[in-house]
Amino acid sequence: MQSNRRDFLRQSALAGLGLAAAGCSTPSQFGFGILKAKRPSFLLFTADDMNYDTPGFAGCRVPDISPNLDALAKQGIYFTQAHVSIAVCQPSRSVLMTGRYPHRNGAMGFEPIREDIPTLIERLKDVGYATGILGKEGHLKPFAKFPWDLVKKGSDLSEGRSPDAYQDTVSKFIRKARSEGKPFFLMVNSHDPHRPFAGSRGEEAQEQKRGRQFPAPAQVYRPEEVTVPGFLPDIPGVREEMSHYYTSARRCDETLGAVIRALDEAGVSEDTCVTFLSDNGISQPFAKTNCYLSSTRTPWLVRWPGQVPMGVVDHEHMISGIDYASTVLEAANLEPMQGVDGHSFLPVLKGKSQQGRDWALTCMNQTSAKRDYPMRCLMTRRFGYIFNAWSDGKTEFQNEPCGGMAFAAMREAAETDEAIAARVRFFKLRVPEEFYDFQKDPCALNNLIDEPALSEEISTLRRRLHQIMRTTQDPLADIFETRVVFGNR
Repeated sequence: MQSNRRDFLRQSALAGLGLAAAGCSTPSQFGFGILKAKRPSFLLFTADDMNYDTPGFAGCRVPDISPNLDALAKQGIYFTQAHVSIAVCQPSRSVLMTGRYPHRNGAMGFEPIREDIPTLIERLKDVGYATGILGKEGHLKPFAKFPWDLVKKGSDLSEGRSPDAYQDTVSKFIRKARSEGKPFFLMVNSHDPHRPFAGSRGEEAQEQKRGRQFPAPAQVYRPEEVTVPGFLPDIPGVREEMSHYYTSARRCDETLGAVIRALDEAGVSEDTCVTFLSDNGISQPFAKTNCYLSSTRTPWLVRWPGQVPMGVVDHEHMISGIDYASTVLEAANLEPMQGVDGHSFLPVLKGKSQQGRDWALTCMNQTSAKRDYPMRCLMTRRFGYIFNAWSDGKTEFQNEPCGGMAFAAMREAAETDEAIAARVRFFKLRVPEEFYDFQKDPCALNNLIDEPALSEEISTLRRRLHQIMRTTQDPLADIFETRVVFGNR
């Protein structure tokens, strides 16, 4: 792994504990002027648990899975090497809003960020932005650090799954912001395709519990119409649950389309930078709440008419969730937040090459059930090195997907199929170190940690991860040194 981020890491000492901004250009380069210039508006749309390869533009073969997302991709830039920084909902969103890794903002799991951590919403509100959030409002805490003008609960949006409700709410928010002469920042969080999946027994149980039905999807997929991720066995129970997932993903696409229509009808599309991404990977084994490619890689799109070129696919630059806040602030011609770990990729949006974007740090700390499974991963465009601090040969991993239809089908099949049994055992116990060639093995089926031919690459990523952990004062650094750096390796 090349050390393109050498200057980036060296500047960290000047930014406190953070990784200092690198390659940022001055705001005047982008034609915004100084303070009197009209500021752009921003719309951030997050899907909930959508895998990076689910949309059609990302190569999915499920018919008509994402017509609205595919249209958006043609109107802007698609980053194929984009990652969120942690593969679980609340801390992932906290990273987006603070520009800091979870161990640096306080939201390691489902906790609020620390009171002393500045947020993107505070900065925008201070300079006159109208701010709003739709759905997942409880995943950004404490509320005092996120001064929203509008808070629309998921329960008021048909459990975060009604395209019509989202469109109506967005339209009203924009009208109010325009009447006040304000630019806006609107965070729109779909609750699709999070569990319970459309048409599943879990959805039926939730409907009975809440006394109302979830919105009916416009398209329902059958098991024979969908694809099964390569990290799961293609068996009937898995395929059936994947059909429910894809139906939910299609409804998420309908919500995105409704929100874009609201922008267009309000006449603000030309002045609004739209970002789409998923907060983490699919809620299935070996994806969400882990550090694999399908855990943190996200289908990141940016549309900004007149500022971002149309129909571009960027395979070069690795961008991360920690970079979002810095990018928005630079695009708005505002001073960056101090002590952040991310740095703006606005130059990339403007069609320029940016050095230092050849790796991403991803992590995992705690599940929604408050179970601690600390992991760290350093990824390059090709390789991924994972450290599982919790793996001791006895502790069993358990997360949300363990209660789903797919994992139940895997456990049943494991009784007679040794290959599936081995996958189930590995999922539960893992090993302290994993290393994958994600170009050849995106589904992480072949752990190469003991491969002699890759010893140099493994050592390089191991050392770099250690360096980053120390630089960011990661609480896992001591454990990593004991078990890996000064241990048997």
